[in-house]
Amino acid sequence: MAQSKGRFGAFGGQYIPETLMNAVEELDQAYLRWKDDPGFNEELSVLFNEYANRPSRLYYARKMTEDLGGAKIYLKREDLNFTGAHKVNNVLGQALLAKKMGKTRLIAETGAGQHGVATATAAALFGMECVVFMGKVDVERQALNVYKMRLLGAKVVPVTSGTATLKDAVSEAMREWTNRVSDTHYCLGSVMGPHPFPTIVRDFQAVISRETKQQILKREGRLPDAVLACVGGGSNAIGSFYHFIDDKDVRLIGCEAAGRGIDTFETAATVNTGRLGIFHGMKSLFCQNEYGQIAPVYSISAGLDYPGIGPEHAWLHSIGRAEYVPVTDEEAVQAFEYMSRMEGIIPAIESAHAVAHALKIAPQMSPDQIMVITISGRGDKDCAAVARYRGEEIEG
Repeated sequence: MAQSKGRFGAFGGQYIPETLMNAVEELDQAYLRWKDDPGFNEELSVLFNEYANRPSRLYYARKMTEDLGGAKIYLKREDLNFTGAHKVNNVLGQALLAKKMGKTRLIAETGAGQHGVATATAAALFGMECVVFMGKVDVERQALNVYKMRLLGAKVVPVTSGTATLKDAVSEAMREWTNRVSDTHYCLGSVMGPHPFPTIVRDFQAVISRETKQQILKREGRLPDAVLACVGGGSNAIGSFYHFIDDKDVRLIGCEAAGRGIDTFETAATVNTGRLGIFHGMKSLFCQNEYGQIAPVYSISAGLDYPGIGPEHAWLHSIGRAEYVPVTDEEAVQAFEYMSRMEGIIPAIESAHAVAHALKIAPQMSPDQIMVITISGRGDKDCAAVARYRGEEIEG
C-alpha cells in the first residue's frame, strides 16, 4: 500500500536531519535487497516457527460468544508468541536484516516493555549488543520487563526528558542512532517514523493477518465481518488489518487509548483528537496543543500512550477504510477483568482496549456474524498497574 518513498496518500515520508539520511537510505536499500530473497525469508520462517512459536492460534472464545449473545468471537493469540506479544515478529525480521547489513548493535525504544524485551531477546540470540531507551515513568510501572531486558543482557536507559514516556524514548533512540550509525541498527517497534520503517514493520507484522485469513477460512469457510485491534503507533493493528484491506466487507476497527476521556487532556486517542503534523520523521496525525506543539498524552497503558499514529493508519482513516474508536482506562480495565474471568486469558492492557470495544459491538451483531480480536500480548506485566488502578498495591 506504500506509494513512492513511503507515502500513504498525504502521510508518511522522510522528515529527518541530514545526519540520518545515509543510515535511512542504507536501510531502505538493504530491505529492498533482502525482503524477497528466498534464503532470507526461509531463515525468517524458521525463526518464526521454531523460535517464536508461530503460527499463533486462532481461538474460538465460546464463553464470551455465549455470554454476549451476538457475533461469534475468535481471538488471534499473539500473546502466545515467545516473549509474550506480537513485537517479536518485527524484531526477528529487523534483527536478521541488521545481521545481513553487518550491524553488531541493536538499539530500541519501548513503552510497555514488550518491544524492549523482544529486542533484547533477539540481540541475545544473534550475539549483538543491545541498548533500550525507556521513559522513566514506564521504567517504574513496567519493572518486571526492565528486569527481563537486563537479564537478557541489554542496557536499559531511563529517559527523563519531556513526559518521560514512549515519545521521549523514541526521540532519545533516534538521537543515539544519529551518533553511531556505523555498527548500529535502530530496531523501531511500530509502524511509525521515517520511511522505510512504517513499511518494514508492517511487512513483518503482516504475518498476523496472513495467518488469520488462512485460519478463519479453514474454520468457518469465509472471512470475518470485523477485525479489531488496539492502536498506539499501530504495529499489531496494521499487521492484523493488512491482508484484509482489499476485502471491503471486512470492517477494520482500531481501538485507541482514550485515557480519562477524549473530552479531557488526559488522553492518547490520536485519530479522535489529533491533527496533521510532522514528528519523529513522518507526516501523520498527532495530539497537539493550540500552538501546534506535541501535547502530553496519557493512558493506563504504557504501550498506547504515544501522541501519534502510523502514517498508513492515518491514510486508512482518511479514505474511510478503517474505523478508529476511543476506549477509556475504565473500559479497558473492565475488559481486562472480564476476559480473565470469562475465558481464563489475561490480556495485555493494550489488547484489553480492543476487547472493550468488542464487548460493546458484539451484542449488536447477529449470531451468524464473525469477529476476530487480536490479543496483542499477555497481561502479566499489567497486573500490578491494574491492581493499583483498583486501589490495591501488589508486588510486580
